[in-house]
Amino acid sequence: MRNLSIVAAIMCLGMSAVAGGSAGAPPALRADAAGAVPMGAAAPAASSAAPSGEAAAKHAKRTACLKDAKTRKLVGADKTSFLKSCIAAP
Repeated sequence: MRNLSIVAAIMCLGMSAVAGGSAGAPPALRADAAGAVPMGAAAPAASSAAPSGEAAAKHAKRTACLKDAKTRKLVGADKTSFLKSCIAAP
Protein backbone atom coordinates (compact mmCIF):
# COMPACT_ATOMS: atom_id res chain seq x y z
CA MET A 1 0.00 0.00 0.00
CA ARG A 2 2.88 2.33 0.81
CA ASN A 3 4.44 1.72 -2.61
CA LEU A 4 1.21 2.70 -4.29
CA SER A 5 1.15 6.07 -2.55
CA ILE A 6 4.78 6.70 -3.51
CA VAL A 7 4.05 5.86 -7.14
CA ALA A 8 0.99 8.13 -7.11
CA ALA A 9 3.01 11.00 -5.64
CA ILE A 10 5.72 10.58 -8.27
CA MET A 11 3.14 10.55 -11.07
CA CYS A 12 1.50 13.71 -9.74
CA LEU A 13 4.83 15.49 -9.58
CA GLY A 14 5.66 14.36 -13.09
CA MET A 15 2.34 15.55 -14.48
CA SER A 16 2.69 18.91 -12.76
CA ALA A 17 6.17 19.31 -14.28
CA VAL A 18 4.79 18.56 -17.74
CA ALA A 19 1.88 20.96 -17.26
CA GLY A 20 4.16 23.65 -15.86
CA GLY A 21 6.52 23.38 -18.82
CA SER A 22 4.43 25.80 -20.86
CA ALA A 23 4.04 28.29 -18.00
CA GLY A 24 6.78 30.52 -19.42
CA ALA A 25 5.03 30.89 -22.76
CA PRO A 26 2.75 33.90 -23.22
CA PRO A 27 -0.95 33.01 -23.08
CA ALA A 28 -2.76 32.82 -26.38
CA LEU A 29 -5.61 35.18 -27.16
CA ARG A 30 -8.96 33.80 -28.20
CA ALA A 31 -9.82 34.65 -31.76
CA ASP A 32 -13.34 35.73 -30.81
CA ALA A 33 -12.21 38.01 -27.96
CA ALA A 34 -12.12 41.52 -29.35
CA GLY A 35 -9.58 43.63 -27.52
CA ALA A 36 -8.57 40.75 -25.25
CA VAL A 37 -5.42 41.23 -23.20
CA PRO A 38 -3.26 38.26 -22.21
CA MET A 39 -2.95 37.52 -18.52
CA GLY A 40 -0.09 39.40 -16.93
CA ALA A 41 -0.29 42.24 -19.45
CA ALA A 42 -1.53 45.67 -18.50
CA ALA A 43 -5.16 46.26 -19.36
CA PRO A 44 -5.87 49.24 -21.61
CA ALA A 45 -7.26 52.34 -19.90
CA ALA A 46 -10.46 52.24 -21.98
CA SER A 47 -11.55 48.92 -20.47
CA SER A 48 -11.52 50.40 -16.97
CA ALA A 49 -14.24 52.90 -17.89
CA ALA A 50 -16.90 50.97 -15.91
CA PRO A 51 -17.56 52.53 -12.51
CA SER A 52 -15.85 50.63 -9.73
CA GLY A 53 -19.09 50.61 -7.71
CA GLU A 54 -20.82 48.59 -10.43
CA ALA A 55 -17.95 46.11 -10.60
CA ALA A 56 -17.95 45.78 -6.82
CA ALA A 57 -21.69 45.12 -6.80
CA LYS A 58 -21.34 42.41 -9.46
CA HIS A 59 -18.52 40.80 -7.50
CA ALA A 60 -20.51 40.88 -4.27
CA LYS A 61 -23.55 39.32 -5.99
CA ARG A 62 -21.44 36.57 -7.57
CA THR A 63 -19.74 35.84 -4.25
CA ALA A 64 -23.11 35.59 -2.49
CA CYS A 65 -24.42 33.24 -5.20
CA LEU A 66 -21.31 31.06 -4.93
CA LYS A 67 -21.71 30.82 -1.16
CA ASP A 68 -25.38 29.93 -1.57
CA ALA A 69 -24.50 27.20 -4.10
CA LYS A 70 -21.94 25.80 -1.69
CA THR A 71 -24.47 25.83 1.16
CA ARG A 72 -26.91 23.93 -1.06
CA LYS A 73 -24.07 21.51 -1.98
CA LEU A 74 -24.67 21.93 -5.70
CA VAL A 75 -22.19 20.46 -8.18
CA GLY A 76 -21.79 20.20 -11.93
CA ALA A 77 -24.61 21.27 -14.20
CA ASP A 78 -26.92 21.99 -11.27
CA LYS A 79 -24.40 24.45 -9.84
CA THR A 80 -23.84 26.09 -13.22
CA SER A 81 -27.52 26.63 -13.93
CA PHE A 82 -28.12 27.86 -10.37
CA LEU A 83 -25.28 30.38 -10.64
CA LYS A 84 -26.50 31.68 -14.01
CA SER A 85 -30.02 32.25 -12.71
CA CYS A 86 -28.83 33.65 -9.37
CA ILE A 87 -26.40 36.14 -10.91
CA ALA A 88 -28.94 37.22 -13.56
CA ALA A 89 -31.68 37.81 -10.97
CA PRO A 90 -32.18 41.47 -10.03
